[in-house]
Formats: sequence, structure tokens, C-alpha cells
Amino acid sequence: MTLSTTISPPALDSDELAGVLAAIAADARRRRTQAPHERPGLALELVRRHRLGAVRVPSADGGAGYTKRESFSLFIRLAEADPDVPHILRLHYGFVEELLRHHDRYADRPWLAQVLDGKLFGGAAAELNNRAGVYTYDTTLVADGDAYRLNGRKFYSTGSLYSDYLRVTANDADGGQVSVLIPADRDGVEHADDWDGIGQRHTGSGTTILDNVVVYPAELAPLPAAAGGLRRGAHAQLLLHAVAAGILRELAADAAELVRGRTRSYSWGNHDESRHDPQILQIVGELAATAYVVEAAVLAAADAQERADAHQRRHGEPSDALEHEASLQASKVKVGVEEIALRAAGALFGAGGASAALASHHLDRHWRNLRTLFNHNPTVFKARAVGDVVVNGAQLPSVGYF
Repeated sequence: MTLSTTISPPALDSDELAGVLAAIAADARRRRTQAPHERPGLALELVRRHRLGAVRVPSADGGAGYTKRESFSLFIRLAEADPDVPHILRLHYGFVEELLRHHDRYADRPWLAQVLDGKLFGGAAAELNNRAGVYTYDTTLVADGDAYRLNGRKFYSTGSLYSDYLRVTANDADGGQVSVLIPADRDGVEHADDWDGIGQRHTGSGTTILDNVVVYPAELAPLPAAAGGLRRGAHAQLLLHAVAAGILRELAADAAELVRGRTRSYSWGNHDESRHDPQILQIVGELAATAYVVEAAVLAAADAQERADAHQRRHGEPSDALEHEASLQASKVKVGVEEIALRAAGALFGAGGASAALASHHLDRHWRNLRTLFNHNPTVFKARAVGDVVVNGAQLPSVGYF
């Protein structure tokens, strides 16, 4: 069913999209050198204006109708331009997937139409006092007359600072899990912007404070875990590694630019110009190959998600086997790419001399951003879970971290 005949599809022909990405990349370079504390406001304005948040919505419903592979290719290109941007949008894209896969649960809600209108959805779920993957919260939602009151303190609320709406999880008066979706600027909602990570610095991944926030009955939202067919979070997990793939593309481009522009060499080197030194070229070639391999792995895992989605579209219900395979492939990507990506971020400096370490070149940002992304889920635990599947035929944990 078409949601609105008056909403045109996102304007995403190749030339226009290339222009949007170029503008985001240019603004990221400007902020790095001239305004390091400035938020990526222009990038988010362009995302809204061109409705990049609606690329997965079917064309018949007013979206761009992207496949999983096409959407993950977009995430990679966005990350190449500015890795903060797709990270900011991670929860938005995850919520859109939920709306599309379980449209019957949201048929009477306005949220998909708002996505088509360029609105962005963030979230606030994690708390510093609870164990990751255990869904109990200090945040509470209690009845107050004909409405509710929401109180609590969330952390790792990536993207919430930039969003129009927030998906918040809490416990009700009986200790049960509940989920609400409220305007991000409602009275009582405070975005502290206190994220001080070594990388991904402008993702707004800090504290969201909820102080006696009014919640209306129509703003109660289904819990993702109760929606069926979303036992795990393969999409959200793989998106982090699409960001890593984009970082590596930019890293390889930075290495090539560094070598092309380097006029000083070594008396014991292989050539008077670094750009023709075979050992330096080997370093750049290895960096480019690493970027290629990581991107290929991400897109292959995206294809596994597409197969799971296609099954649900055809049969009206998810396939546990295909859902598990999609999660397994996303997990393998994480385990497989982390070491080679971090090694590449260090090897970049081998393509330049001492000047490559100047803070004004900002080349350290690649390692910092990758290290921050990979810290989201400890690789050692993920590798153990994958090994248990391979050796013992075990099932991956049924939590959002997979």
C-alpha cells in the first residue's frame, strides 16, 4: 500500500548522491582543520533534505527501494565522507528495518510517514549500571492519570542529540520491559553531549537524561524483542563495520595522497621520490587491499540479511535458519576485520616520514575511530561464540549484540 502519492522518492540519482557525499566530506575536512568541536550539522541537514534515512523504504511507498547491499554500500560511502554520520544514523536505520519487517504492528502509527518526510529517529537504551545484553533498567515508566511519566538516565545514546524522535526502553511499575517513542525535544529530555571517547567524537554517544517526561498512550511502542524475527541485531552490528570499511577507504586515499605529495626521501631509500619507491608502494597497495577485503566482507554479510528479508517477504514469517546465518556472518565480519583494520591504521604512518605524525595531518583519527567502533562488542567474546557454532553447532546468543 502506498503511504502517500504526494511524497516523491528520495532524489538519489548517482550524480546527486555523489554531490551530497562530496559536500559532507568537504565539511568534515573543514571542521577537522578549522572547527574541531563543531558538530556535523551540515551533514545531517543534507541527510534530511535528501531523505537518506528513507532509502530502504520501497519505491511504491515513496522511498528509494534500496536492497541491503545497496544500503550498506551507502553506509560505507557515508563513512568514507565522515564516519560520524552513518554511526549517528545507526539506530535510525535499525528502526526503519523494524518498521518495514513488522509493518502490521505499526500500521496505525505515523512513524514510517515521518521517515519519508526526512525525520530522524534515535534511541536511548543502554545504562551504565546494567549488564550489557540484560534488558532490565533503572529507567522507569509509571502511570500518571491518562498518561505516563518517564524518568531515568541513559548512556551510549548515539545519535539522540541529532534526532527528531527517541526510542527509549524502560521498566514499568511491575518490572516489565516497555518501550516508548517520544519527540527528542520534549520537556524533561536533556542531551548532555558528554561523550569523550578517543574516536567517533561527534556521534553524541553520551548521556540522555529523562526528568519526569510525559509519555502519551499512543507513544508506547512494541519492544523489538517481542516483534518476532528480530532475535538478534545483525543489521546494527554490521553497520558498525560498514563504517569501518568506509574509514579504511579514506585511510587508503590518505596514504596515496601522502605519498604523491611527499618530496623528501631517504638516502638509503629505493628512489628519490617516494611515489616511485617500491617499498612505499607496497605499503599503499596493502592498505588498499585491506580496504577492499573489509568492504567485500561487509557486503557479503549484507547479502545474507537480504536473503533473510526476502524469505520473510515471500512467506510472511522469518526463517530462524536464515536469521541465524545473517547474524553469524555479521559476527564473523567483526572477528575477521578488526586486527587487519587496526594494523592498517598503524601501517599508514610507514608510508610517510616523521611529518606524517604531525597533529595537523589528523592521520591518527583513523586508528582512534576504528578502535572506538570495535570496542562496541568485545571481539574475544564474539569469537568464542562463533567458535562454539563452528565446533559444537551451538546457537548464537539471542540478544541485540548479535
